[in-house]
Amino acid sequence: MKKLVSIVLFSALGGAMTLSAYKLFIEKPQAVIEKSIKTNPAVVQTTYSKNAVKSFENTDFTVAAEKTLNAVVHVKNTSVEVVRDPFSGFFYGQGNGVKKFSQVGMGSGVIISPDGYIVTNNHVIRNATELEVTLNNKKVYKAKVIGSDSNNDIALLKIDANNLPHIVFGDSDAVKVGEWVLAVGNPYNLTSTVTAGIISAKGRDLDGNGSTDSFLQTDAAVNPGNSGGALVNSRGELVGINTAISSQTGSFIGYSFAVPSNIAKKVVEDIMEYGNVQKAALGVSGIAMTNELANKLGIDFTEGFYISLANDNSGAKKAGLKTGDIITQVDNIKITSFADLTGYLNTKRPNDVVNVIYLRNGAEKNTNVKLTKLTINAVTTLGLGLENLNNKELNNLKIDNGVRIENITNQELLHYGVQKGYIITSINNQKVNSVDDVNKIISNRDKGEVLYIVMRNLNGEVERYIFR
Repeated sequence: MKKLVSIVLFSALGGAMTLSAYKLFIEKPQAVIEKSIKTNPAVVQTTYSKNAVKSFENTDFTVAAEKTLNAVVHVKNTSVEVVRDPFSGFFYGQGNGVKKFSQVGMGSGVIISPDGYIVTNNHVIRNATELEVTLNNKKVYKAKVIGSDSNNDIALLKIDANNLPHIVFGDSDAVKVGEWVLAVGNPYNLTSTVTAGIISAKGRDLDGNGSTDSFLQTDAAVNPGNSGGALVNSRGELVGINTAISSQTGSFIGYSFAVPSNIAKKVVEDIMEYGNVQKAALGVSGIAMTNELANKLGIDFTEGFYISLANDNSGAKKAGLKTGDIITQVDNIKITSFADLTGYLNTKRPNDVVNVIYLRNGAEKNTNVKLTKLTINAVTTLGLGLENLNNKELNNLKIDNGVRIENITNQELLHYGVQKGYIITSINNQKVNSVDDVNKIISNRDKGEVLYIVMRNLNGEVERYIFR
């Protein structure tokens, strides 16, 4: 019996010693495993779920909506189209066969002052014979056009009213990609509607041909009838005028565009102070940097605006800018494309001074440039850049009037041989003395009316073109 007890005791002692040795020398410490399991999920959960919920909860659109809804109006455009039936006139006498049809268009507008000034798109009020504005409270007013700018697609209207709710301008240059915005419109003459989204991109050129377009892009839903409505930030400040959508169906598919508020504000101020839009020029020609251009130039820099020419007597040339320089920044605005540059310059006036940072032979430099008055104006309807002629130039050309073609984007005209330096002397039998004359003739023509354009070529010969 004593022997059996001794065996059991020795067995128990041996097992205890074996277990202790395993714990001490073989098994890994549990604390390390518990720490790693506990730490990793905590990091993932904190950075993904908790912050996302917190960010969403802090985004409140109600304040912005309350500030905006009553300041967005419905704009009704009534235009009269005259249709002539030549056969009726021939058989029944002159005056017969002339029929008038009323066409009604609609859009939105933004009240920017308590005394009734309203900003909308130029295309909303184009060719209007009568304009009617309906407020969010259903009150209806007749509106008159104070002025418009077809290049930036902005128009300023006025109604006789006071103490109106209005929206203050925000700084569109300070808007960041990814920032929340609201698109507010009044498309169906019911009440204002609100959609939410983010700023998807800045400095968008919709034509893609180096035009002066510099739109804000948003994914807030914008549909036909919302043109001229407000794009506001979360504080209810106006950062853009909703203008266009990119869609093959004509309805919103995720891409909409707005004229930046800084451009709209400048256009409005110019119209109210000068009666027209003051256009400023840096005085350079060139192209946006690309990887292909960088490789061709043998440089390792793919963003900015490459200067191919600094115009004589321009502010840029006087400030020392020259061919080969690459503009990277203007007044703390980063320049990555032509649209970035022209978009910012559209907020400036002649004689304003801007600070330009540029690269020359790989070294960063900066200079102050005094902007000059823009003499070359883009006429997008014709696909031409036109320049006014002074009396000396007219005398040298032995003509009394005309404007000179300085840039051509119209591929059809290029195909027919139209070149830089051609002079447009008349459109639809009306003499052309300035670029403003060209724009007025085009904007005042009847819908569907063709344009008969007379030009002088480089040899002084007369050529005629028809635009439909």
